[in-house]
Amino acid sequence: MNSSLAKIKNSVWIGLGIGLLSPAILCAFAWFIINHVAYLSKADLLYIGAIAFNAYLMQYFFKYNKENIGRGILAATFVCAFIFFAYKVA
Repeated sequence: MNSSLAKIKNSVWIGLGIGLLSPAILCAFAWFIINHVAYLSKADLLYIGAIAFNAYLMQYFFKYNKENIGRGILAATFVCAFIFFAYKVA
């Protein structure tokens, strides 16, 4: 796994893309679960879990000295958290 990680360019833009794409996929899955399981119809915590997955990704990239990718993921986490806040307030 480390050899494939070494091929990824250490760029903030790549981290931003990873940080926006992974919660989008997980939030889509959470949306499907929330709308198809009656018991979980008010479980917005699943969205927070999808956003929190970025913390794991950020830690993983920092561990392998890909700091710029980690910074991009951190920026994407703040963007996703702001979107979730706007969703809950509106």
